[in-house]
Amino acid sequence: MHGSQASPRGEEMETVYVVKGMTCGHCAGSVTQELSALPGVEGVDVALDTGKVTVKSEAALTEDAVREAVDEAGYELLGVA
Repeated sequence: MHGSQASPRGEEMETVYVVKGMTCGHCAGSVTQELSALPGVEGVDVALDTGKVTVKSEAALTEDAVREAVDEAGYELLGVA
């Protein structure tokens, strides 16, 4: 037998959000910084051309927490993509 079971540790969630108002690298950096500060967030990837922000986290984030972080960065969360 091969020991190829997935470890419960290291599994992460990936959620894609739509953010309005980002137009440049500075915008993406601001949103990334605020979202990265949320507990459990392990990675943030911003696609400026689509306004989509992919958040990798240890567990599901509340939409309120994500909205607050995006607001703090100066942009508007439209919702989950």
